[in-house]
Parts: sequence; structure tokens; C-alpha cells
Amino acid sequence: MSHNATPTRRGVTANIMRGCLGNLVEWYDWFVYASFSIYFAAAFFPKGDQTAQLLSAALVFAVGFFMRPLGGWLLGLYGDHFGRRSALTLSVTLMSAGSLTIAVTPSYESIGLMAPILLVVARLAQGLSVGGEFGSSASYLSEIAPSGRRGFYSSFNYVSITLGQLSALALMIALQSVLDDQQMAAWGWRIPFAVGAVAGLVVMYLRRTMEESEHYKQDKARRATPEASKERRGLLALITEYPLQVIAVLGFTVGGTVAFYTFTTYLQKYLVNTAGIPKPTAAIINFCALLVFMVLQPLVGALSDRIGRRPVMFGFSIGLMVLTVPLMTVLGHTSSPIVAFLLMVLGLTFVSGYSALSSIIKAEMFPTKVRALGVGLCHALITATFGGMTESIALTLKKAGVEGAFFWYVTGCIALTFIATLLVREPSKQSHLDDIDSVPEERELTQAQSEK
Repeated sequence: MSHNATPTRRGVTANIMRGCLGNLVEWYDWFVYASFSIYFAAAFFPKGDQTAQLLSAALVFAVGFFMRPLGGWLLGLYGDHFGRRSALTLSVTLMSAGSLTIAVTPSYESIGLMAPILLVVARLAQGLSVGGEFGSSASYLSEIAPSGRRGFYSSFNYVSITLGQLSALALMIALQSVLDDQQMAAWGWRIPFAVGAVAGLVVMYLRRTMEESEHYKQDKARRATPEASKERRGLLALITEYPLQVIAVLGFTVGGTVAFYTFTTYLQKYLVNTAGIPKPTAAIINFCALLVFMVLQPLVGALSDRIGRRPVMFGFSIGLMVLTVPLMTVLGHTSSPIVAFLLMVLGLTFVSGYSALSSIIKAEMFPTKVRALGVGLCHALITATFGGMTESIALTLKKAGVEGAFFWYVTGCIALTFIATLLVREPSKQSHLDDIDSVPEERELTQAQSEK
């Protein structure tokens, strides 16, 4: 299939699979660093206090986290100008290069200060990558999907994010079962980074064979016209021409991101620190609940295609405004793994109302010329601040003896998403994704009728 051909329905599925595989690899690499830092921290930093080494590794992780807005901006601009396929290929290349660097960098004992410097450089590349991935991926999946099924197809963005997290966790469990702690610290931790680098190279090739979206191709053709020469683009156009859309997307993302990090990454620690459930049991609860969460994404996405985006987002925001405080309170006092699992799944079911729509509801609000930038930058800004601070705020309030205040903080953030949903019109009815001359399905039908 040539790059200029219009994708068939089978081609749409193949292109979406390529896009999601890249997202999976990127999030696998992102979670691998967090999961395996306990083993490799000593290799990159001077000998001494293990806590100091872990703190150093965590600070480098934070550097990558705060590179995400820059990645959302730069790769968003790149995707809007050079195409979704090019941006997605560059994104996974950066992530793969970062993983390869970490996998092969000698220890601090061998090359001294260059070891942590190379680690920082690798994390900078990965931070740019994961920051730019969401906007380009959300734009591509939304644009390539057929009208009427955009919610379903774009929901696979969070399927791949969750699958990346589960893959990193599964590989860690597998390695821990065959290697002892000494082997893991000596060389075992390099394996997951090497796996990520190789997988990234495979996906880089697959992404280069993806079809470019029809929306981008038409926008590129329009850019060549005399009228388009006076048109503003980039960050200035985003802020001055679509300020209400930017505010709405920021509002959507605040509650959704805080809820996502609360009921996924933080909840595992909460079950251990507050409920007193053993670490291995908490890990199994988390793994099984994330599997259910992953399956829910396309179901909720398809539901939004039938009833609209706003009703589903209202279900998320109203449900968790009411349930977050009682749900977290009960979770903190249960010792039953089954009860903990069921409560976690209940919370994640409502979170799915945001996560399944996270790509499409944002992509529908921006025109093609600023879509990757608008989605990517807004998402990355909120994720790096509110999302990145979720766990720190929770632990700080717990240490201060007012853990319950965190539950109200989460509820307040979700209320911002409720307000944003209340103030916008139904995105699927006012979708900028419909601003296209002829969608692929219509063109195929016209061509088939003419051949008859």
C-alpha cells in the first residue's frame, strides 16, 4: 500500500495498530525506569547511602517528567507542520535512543561523572518523546478513524498506555523470578532497557509505513495556496484563535489526570501504606484491576459514539465527585484483597469515562493546523504539574496527619472537569474533525458506484 493511497477500513485498523504499538513501547520504557530504579541507581551514582542514590535516580526521573510540556510543544508543532506519521516516528526514535543509552552506559565506577550525565541526557530525550507522543497519537487516531467510530478507535490510546505499564510490570516479575537481587543489580536491570530499545526500532519501521491522515494531507495542500500565506499557525494561533478550547481541554485534563494517577499508580502504595495489605498482594490487585481497566476503554469509547462525549464525561465527573471520598476511605480500612480489588475496579470504571475519551474529546476541539499542538501541549502541561504532583501531595498530607484532605483535593480537581464539560457544547456534534472535503469511506463509496 502506498503512502498516498486512501486507507481502506482494513488499512485504518492496521494504521491504528501501528500507532498504538508505538504508544505501548513508549509507555513501557517510561514505566521501566520507575520500576527498575531500585536496581540501577547504584550503577549511575557514587557509592554510599542507598536512599541518596534512589533520590538521585528519582530526580532524574522528574527531569524527564518536566520535559513533557516542551515535548508537547515541539513535537506538536512538528506534527502539525510535517505530519502525524513523521512526528510519531520521531517520538518513538527518541524513546528508543534513550533506552539504548541507559542499557549500554557503563557504571559510575567505570566512567565517573559521565554515567549520570548520560542518564540525564537519555531521560531528557525520553521526556521529550512521551510529552510529544500523546498529542500526535491522539490526533492521528482521531483523524484516521471513520466518522461515527472515532470514540472507539481513539480509546485504544489508553489501552496501549495501560498495556505498556502492564508489560513493564510483567517483565519485572519474570526477571525477579529467575535472577537474585545481586544479579539484578549487576546486569539484570539492563535487560528491560535493551528490550525497549529493540522494540522501539521495530515500531519505528512500522510507523514509517503508516498512512498519513487525510486531514493532514488536505491541510498541507491548503498551505500551498495564496490565501493560507496570511494564516497564523503554531502557539500564537492556538492561544489567540482558540483560547476557550485551550481552557476547556485544560479543565478536562486536570480532573482526569489526577483521578487516573490516584486510582492507578498511587493506589498500589495506598493499599500498602494505609490499608496494610502486603506488597505482593497489592501488586497483584493492581495488575488485575489494570487489566479490567484496559478492557473497559474501547467499550466506553464505543458508548460515546452512540450517546455523545458529554454524557460519558458527566458520568466520570459526577460519579467520582460523589464517590472518591467514601471509596478511598473504605479502601484505607479494608484488609480483604477481594474488597480492595472490587473497589479499585469501581473507581477505574468511572476513570474510564475520562481516559477512553481523553484523545477524541480534545482532538475534536481543534482544527487540523493546531490539533497536535493543542492536544499535546495542554495534556503535557497538566500531566507534568497536577499528574506528576498527585503522589507527592497524597504522601505529604498523609505525613501531616490529614490524609483525608487528599481525597477532597482529588474531588476538587474532578469538579474542574465537571465545570469544563458543563460549559462546552457536545464535541462530537461540533467536531473540527468533520472539517474535511471528503472522508475516506465516502470516497470509496463514490469510486465503487462509478466503477459499476
